[in-house]
Amino acid sequence: MHFERNISLRSRHGRPFLADVCWQSDGLPKPIVIWVHGFMGFKDWGAYNLMAAYFASAGFVFVKFNMSHNGTTVDHPVDFADPEAFGQNNFEKELDDLGTVIDWVFSGAFVAAESECDKQSIYLIGHSRGGGIVTLKAGEDARIKKLATWAAVSEFGRFWKGDQMDKIRQDGVIYVTNGRTKQQLPVYWQMYENYFANPQRLYIPDVAARLSIPMLIVHGDQDEAVPVSSATELKEWKRDAELMIVEGGNHVFGGKHPWESEALPSDLHRIIDKTIEFFKK
Repeated sequence: MHFERNISLRSRHGRPFLADVCWQSDGLPKPIVIWVHGFMGFKDWGAYNLMAAYFASAGFVFVKFNMSHNGTTVDHPVDFADPEAFGQNNFEKELDDLGTVIDWVFSGAFVAAESECDKQSIYLIGHSRGGGIVTLKAGEDARIKKLATWAAVSEFGRFWKGDQMDKIRQDGVIYVTNGRTKQQLPVYWQMYENYFANPQRLYIPDVAARLSIPMLIVHGDQDEAVPVSSATELKEWKRDAELMIVEGGNHVFGGKHPWESEALPSDLHRIIDKTIEFFKK
């Protein structure tokens, strides 16, 4: 098993960020899965290294990365060491970061040998806000052949609701609490200025309805962060998508950080198996 960790890439928006690649070398071309974290996520959260190895053992090249503006840094890849970068993040920057990773996969600089990679089979998985990002990217990049969303946001205009949206519009910033570190992290109004200025690129319902590639939608019916109705909305817009509702599943499918077991959380294990089955069809 090859597991190359903390490879430095550079964002189109000027910041370096880190990526991991995991694969099992056998000289045979394997589909490439690129995984995208959510709002307060990062590539090493919880059991995600176990997840990478599991996908690799199932015959994939698995790529995961930290968004350039997720608040981590190359020196502190698991800490929100740069709250200002977190506040300056937006949906276009995340789409562009994913584009940088896809371009890297297709470049001669990619760490896995050409003989190990089937670059005609690029698949995306996104969790939570990352689920919205991968849906949008699949709509604008023909290199993507299959798509899976886990606990995905269905429309970024509803990311903040009611009083929160009023406050960020009026004050220019709101602060969100990281449940693990208890940090107060800023989110600036620029996120929504960017969103409203780019509806053709960033409006998930329209993009999802136009998708022609296979899509899997996974959501827990006890998701405390993104309601399960987001999954049914995505299914309405992308009618031929497969839908998996995880009974009793929460937003992180049983995971937590840090994850100290050598076994995957049972719900996460189930949805990984379903996703592998979907990608192998």
